[in-house]
Amino acid sequence: MLPSSVRDLLASPKPLPARALLAAHAILTSSGLAAAAEHDADLLLGHFASHLASSARGRPDERSAFRALLLLRRPCRRRCGAHPFNALISGLTRAGELSAAFRAFALLLASSPGAGGARPDGYTLPTALKACARLGGLAEGSQAHAVAEKAGFMGRVPVRNALVTFYGACGLCGDARRVFDEMAERDVVTWTALLSAFTRGGMLAEALGVLGEMDVAPNEGTLASALVACGRMGMARAGKAVHGWCFKREKELSLIVGNALLDMYVKCEKLDLARRVFDMLLVRDIVSWTIIISGLVQCKRPNEALEVFNAMQTSGVKPDKVVLSTVLSACASLGALESGKWVHEYIERKGIEWDVHVGTSIVDMYVKCGCLDTAVSIFEKMPFKNVSSWNALINGFALHGRGREALDCFDGMVASGLHPNEVTFITILGACCHSGLVQEGRQLFELMTKSYQLSPWEEHYGCMVDLLGRAGLIKEAYDVIKSMPMRPAVLTWGALLSACQSHGRMDFSQQLLMHVHELESSGNGVYVLLANAYAVNDRWADVRKVRGFMNEKGMQKEPGSSVIEVNGKTCEFLVGQQNHLYMDDICTMLSVLMKQMHLDEPDKAFSKMRFEATFILKAPCLVLGYISKRLPPHPFSLWQLKNTAATGGPRLYSAEKSLVLKFGLHPESSKKRLCNGEANLRRNGG
Repeated sequence: MLPSSVRDLLASPKPLPARALLAAHAILTSSGLAAAAEHDADLLLGHFASHLASSARGRPDERSAFRALLLLRRPCRRRCGAHPFNALISGLTRAGELSAAFRAFALLLASSPGAGGARPDGYTLPTALKACARLGGLAEGSQAHAVAEKAGFMGRVPVRNALVTFYGACGLCGDARRVFDEMAERDVVTWTALLSAFTRGGMLAEALGVLGEMDVAPNEGTLASALVACGRMGMARAGKAVHGWCFKREKELSLIVGNALLDMYVKCEKLDLARRVFDMLLVRDIVSWTIIISGLVQCKRPNEALEVFNAMQTSGVKPDKVVLSTVLSACASLGALESGKWVHEYIERKGIEWDVHVGTSIVDMYVKCGCLDTAVSIFEKMPFKNVSSWNALINGFALHGRGREALDCFDGMVASGLHPNEVTFITILGACCHSGLVQEGRQLFELMTKSYQLSPWEEHYGCMVDLLGRAGLIKEAYDVIKSMPMRPAVLTWGALLSACQSHGRMDFSQQLLMHVHELESSGNGVYVLLANAYAVNDRWADVRKVRGFMNEKGMQKEPGSSVIEVNGKTCEFLVGQQNHLYMDDICTMLSVLMKQMHLDEPDKAFSKMRFEATFILKAPCLVLGYISKRLPPHPFSLWQLKNTAATGGPRLYSAEKSLVLKFGLHPESSKKRLCNGEANLRRNGG
């Protein structure tokens, strides 16, 4: 029996805090639960239910849920009715206590109506089925379905809607459709539940078909599910139609529909439309920012991704681990070391707990910004490492030409009990390629297929071709191409052509012309490399022939570019660029630098430069001219070159103002990378 003051408190309709409920429960259980206290137990149970039902946005005190269930196990459920159970099941479900929610439902079913106990009503079953759907409890949900059939609740629309949702969540789209087809009356929730079931189950065409069948106006949940289906199918046209429907329905997009639109356009690679939708959203949450930043990174627009991230910080939305990992990827692709360091420091400053994805992203960023030793240090501190973590570090050793250390890292990964995947072998074969480890590369390629039963991708064959070609084994590299089960792509042919160029084996270059039909499907990259090879050997008639063929086919060479970071800002220079703000100063400085350059093979190097474009307009040269005028008086890094031929160019030169250039070249198929590590570009003195 509870004291009168406590009983009066429980009788109040106002919600009580968890501390008061726990205290009342302790008094009730310590004094013994007599029949006269059953009403007190019912009151306490109702307050527990209300407390849990109000905890939708935060997890309830687990002790509250546990003690509420203890009350349910006692024989004090007379006059209780289904309402407290409904509130309790609903509260537990919303609070994420799904197993406890279904235990409460099971206790309700176990109570004896004949003895005054409760029986489920039309509100109990939808609530219980929601818990089963979120829990993925097929057996429990099937039991609830049987109860609905037996109790005569199948005629109620909310019950059938809950069943459609439940079967869809369990991946049983056929059962969901069967329940739907048996319904005499349907509302917008019914249609949305079926559409969501098909979308979740990967039956995307059927999902869009449901949208066309609807005989009621869709709500935002319907439209969001339809947009998810359009995005997964890459159907931008259908997505635009749904977008138009959304605009007609409401001039202002809700957050749910807006995020679904963003995700659809990103998946369809319509980033400009995604940016327009993003700018139209009056309210943005962490999901909105995550979608647009991830989309920009995936579509190779890292500069814009960093701009949006800066806007996110200004807006006051706090980035989570997913956003920070994505931003680190953007920094890695740009070589934006200062920005990457800032993100790393932000994670440390805010006390954000590292998971394996965040740690791997940090390692990858430092690797690609040339700070390999820092990457190794962070890798060693990671409490847990997965295959991607090891791949990032192996890739770092590969890019920096430290092949032996990459092999040691590979051995360490295997010793840790992890099995290398296809990406692992791409990185380790690349390490062998950059370090000239031909025999080790052969052994790894064999290990991949025989020990790990991994089927080589086109990239693995490309690595082997590049490895053998660099070693001068042109015939063996050509045999690898002929043994490929798939049609060679541009990177593979490019690796062989580069080897032919480096070793003066133009006879194989001529043989490749016989594969013109294969080469056509590989794009224009091979033809550019072939023309370059002819140019270096002063075969200008052949150069004109290849260029003429490219013009006939309408092929355009993607302009090469160089990317540098100055004072935390990235600057990109394109081959042939003439509209830079400092172009006059750049050209003036380059004319000075050119006079003082010392090249090992001036005729061959300048022949190639003359073919590609005027030397003064080459992207790396634009960079050098720019930094000669703009470089601050502290160490400066030239991070990467993209789509430019780096071989045969300047390796070491000095010029006016004591400008010193040292760099290591790491060709990466059709891309060339200048890594920092020991390689830096700095001004000494004035």
